[in-house]
Amino acid sequence: MKKYNIKNYIRYKEDLKESIKLLPDYGTDYHKYSRQELIVKFSPLVEAMARKFSTADQASGVLSILDLIQEGSSGLIKAVDRLEWETLNKSEDKEKTIKAFFSKRIKGTIRRNIDRLRGNIRIPEHKLNEMRNSKDKKMVEMFFNSIFLSIDVQVNDENLFNEIPDKSEPYNIQLMNIYLQGLMKKYLNINEYEVLRLSYGLDCEPHSAKEIAKKLKIEGIGNYVRVSELKRQAVQTLIDNVDHSQVLDYL
Repeated sequence: MKKYNIKNYIRYKEDLKESIKLLPDYGTDYHKYSRQELIVKFSPLVEAMARKFSTADQASGVLSILDLIQEGSSGLIKAVDRLEWETLNKSEDKEKTIKAFFSKRIKGTIRRNIDRLRGNIRIPEHKLNEMRNSKDKKMVEMFFNSIFLSIDVQVNDENLFNEIPDKSEPYNIQLMNIYLQGLMKKYLNINEYEVLRLSYGLDCEPHSAKEIAKKLKIEGIGNYVRVSELKRQAVQTLIDNVDHSQVLDYL
C-alpha cells in the first residue's frame, strides 16, 4: 500500500478510484479475487471505519485521520490473510459476513495503535483541570473505550514486538475491576454484563468472542459478530449513563 501525506491525499483518492475500476466483477464469489484485489476492493471500508474515530487530542493522541487510514489499511491486509473462508462459504449473506470480519479487525488495529501512541502524551495541567471541571461525556467515552474496546490486543502482534513492556501498575487492577462490575451491574442487562465481564476478564481469564457466544448460547455462523455488537452496545450504555465524576480518578 502507498503512503500519502496531506498534500497527496487527493491523489490517494484518485488512485484508489482508478484501481477499483480495474477490478474484475466477481460479485460475492470472493474466492475468485486475488489477495491484492481483495485489499483494493475493501479499501474504501478502511476510510469509513477510520472516520468513526474522533481525531480530538484526547481521543486519538498524535494520529490524524490519514494516520488512522494508514493503520486501518494495515489491519485490512492482515484480515485478508486471516480470512476464514470456511465460515464465509457457509454464510447466507457473504457480503455482510466479510464486511463484518474486516471491519472488526480494521477497527481493532486502529484502536491498538491509538492506545499504543496515546500513552506517551503528556496532557497539560490546564487541560486536566478543564477535564475535571467539565461534564462532557467525551471523558467518560475515552475511559470506557480505552478499557473495553481495545481488549483484542494479541501478544504476538508485530507492532508490539520491539516494545519494552511496562511493568508498572498505576492503579490497583483488582479494585478497579470490582468498581467496574458495580457500574456494569447497575446499568447493563445480563447479556451486556456477561460480555464485558468475560471479554475483559474482570474476575476470570479473558474469553474470545466465540467462547463468549458459546457460554451465552448465541447461535449462528456470525455469533461472534453478535458478541461484538453486544460489547459496543454495553459500552455505549455505560457512556450514556455514567457520570464523569465516577471515572475521574482512573484517568
